[in-house]
Amino acid sequence: MTSANVPKGLAHLLQQLPQTGRLEWIGIRPARGELMQRCAESTITVGGGLAGDRFKGRADSKRQVTLIQAEHLPVIASLLHRQTVGPELLRRNLVVSGLNLLALKGRQFRIGEVVLEMTGLCHPCSKMETTFGAGGYNAVRGHGGITAKVITGGQIRDGDSVQVLEEPN
Repeated sequence: MTSANVPKGLAHLLQQLPQTGRLEWIGIRPARGELMQRCAESTITVGGGLAGDRFKGRADSKRQVTLIQAEHLPVIASLLHRQTVGPELLRRNLVVSGLNLLALKGRQFRIGEVVLEMTGLCHPCSKMETTFGAGGYNAVRGHGGITAKVITGGQIRDGDSVQVLEEPN
């Protein structure tokens, strides 16, 4: 076996994320308890999150933007014995495909002009029982996505690429 064929250590593998994702959906909650509204584009500000979203912003908040993987939507639907589950029902701001969001732990990433940093997991809330009925909370559990803070604000649009930054800005 040559050195080129030697498996890399786990620490090295955790730092490798060559895939590029894609922004599939943008949503805002205009007020508490209201339905999510889909947007084709949005402005995101440091400490303020998405323009028009009910999040009013705190520079130190770890939950300025919420993200979920598009690939998890069919899984949640299957667990609920439904054909589909729309992203607006899960109350996340951004739906991303093609990139494992959990691999962003401790990392900064770019979507359009915006730089975000993963701050944690986005666990489901009790509203999932109201939205989906009995078992809704547990169907989303483990598939709820991530939270992020805004490092650099700017514009995002449907179809923007999602890329991990090698070095922080």
